[in-house]
Amino acid sequence: MGNNKSGALSKEILEDLQFNTKYSEGELCTWYQSFLKQCPSGRITKQEFENIYASFFPDADPKAYAQHVFRSFDSNNDNTLDFKEFIIALHMTSSGKANQKLEWAFALYDVDGNGTISKNEVLEMITAIFKMINPGDLKQLPEDENTPEKRTDKIWTFFGKKEKDKLTEGEFIHGIMNNKEILRLIQYEPQKVKERLKEKKQ
Repeated sequence: MGNNKSGALSKEILEDLQFNTKYSEGELCTWYQSFLKQCPSGRITKQEFENIYASFFPDADPKAYAQHVFRSFDSNNDNTLDFKEFIIALHMTSSGKANQKLEWAFALYDVDGNGTISKNEVLEMITAIFKMINPGDLKQLPEDENTPEKRTDKIWTFFGKKEKDKLTEGEFIHGIMNNKEILRLIQYEPQKVKERLKEKKQ
């Protein structure tokens, strides 16, 4: 994608990332320097991505989720992410526009990449998300969604699907747009958890 390794981010990539994300030139340049220190080749492997992701969740096991996130952003399937793919991944998972996020969420849940989502794929993703929720927060979950299986059943029911049905991207996005409850059920929002914990401490 045109990353040079001289330590400076190319103007083209910088402008592209500023346009497509909320990050400033200063933030992007700082992150690029740190990215190059950790990945001198200018590319990040799946293992390195998992390690970086794990550092954001010291009290959880984000490995399975990180693998799915990595897969969804490895746009050329070369098992590495360059800086641009990495920043887009960070942006989309934290603050992307609603429609972009939903398109990304569909790619995330479409584990085998065949263009539809099965109930088993939803269960696989929800199980990965549950590994990232600490036990204290798990106890706060409502009775009908406090296990991966229950939450998956709830999502599938919201979409009006039978056991063996499949979800297309259009149905997925339309369903979530029309029912914010589904959006809450399919995503993991560590920020909200952190905010709740801060409130408890005060």
